[in-house]
Amino acid sequence: MTYDESAGFVLGIDFGGTKVALATATTTGERLRSTRIETRAADGADEVLRRTLEAAQGLTDATPGRLRAAGISTFGVVRDGRVRLAPNVRGWDDLPLPAILRDGLGVTALGIENDVNAAATAELDWGALRGTDVGLYVNLGTGTGAALIVGGRVVPGMHGAAGEIGYLLREPGEPGYAHGHAPLEEYTSGSGLAARGTTLLRRSVTAVDLAAGRDEPAIANLLDDAAATLGMTVANLATFLDPERVVVGGGMANAFLPAIQSAVMRAVPFPPPVEAARFLDDAPLIGAIALAVEAL
Repeated sequence: MTYDESAGFVLGIDFGGTKVALATATTTGERLRSTRIETRAADGADEVLRRTLEAAQGLTDATPGRLRAAGISTFGVVRDGRVRLAPNVRGWDDLPLPAILRDGLGVTALGIENDVNAAATAELDWGALRGTDVGLYVNLGTGTGAALIVGGRVVPGMHGAAGEIGYLLREPGEPGYAHGHAPLEEYTSGSGLAARGTTLLRRSVTAVDLAAGRDEPAIANLLDDAAATLGMTVANLATFLDPERVVVGGGMANAFLPAIQSAVMRAVPFPPPVEAARFLDDAPLIGAIALAVEAL
């Protein structure tokens, strides 16, 4: 790749629960330099932002040319210039994140989305959803989320919360958002499975531990139940949306993909192909770069 310094570059930032990933890229999206820092959520929003802006300054100083735009992926949803539904970092909820970053980075062109919508943007621009008019992106990782694609664009919804399927109820009458719960996420996400597995096994386990211990009947039942629930959920979404394609991303995508494919084939009147995402490891960061390119 030949980089034309005179064209300048863009910056992508992905705020995650455990790490903040940053990368510079050309104005067409080819990555140039990257770095990451620990989120250290317990330090609070101000300190996370201070350290992120410091890392961004070091990265942009090391990249030849001029910073022209930035793209941001964040947990929560962004509405009216503020972040909502973001419990990961103290002080992040209601944070005027776009204004803070425009000022801190010294850019006027800035695109910002939640992490799942950013990942879906990466798949739309450069991955498994490219050329899709109506599609569904499902992210299975630390959390459980989705993005809806209509007219070749990610649909944000009235409040920026379209696709927040982690809050879906699994059964009538169970406690939901008003009671501080995200029922589907607590049942199927990596963090939710780790919590359920720890209670079930009476020892501390992670989602990785559960995947490795599948030979144990109790663990197999736990994972199979989560897989069946996700299969039913995605099949229902596909029946509602009638997408051309369903793409599954996130760190747990491959573990649950067969169950989702089977459920969609059985239950959806016009079953779409269900595929693994192209970007499984750093999709939100790639999506942040895509948002920066679009902001130009």
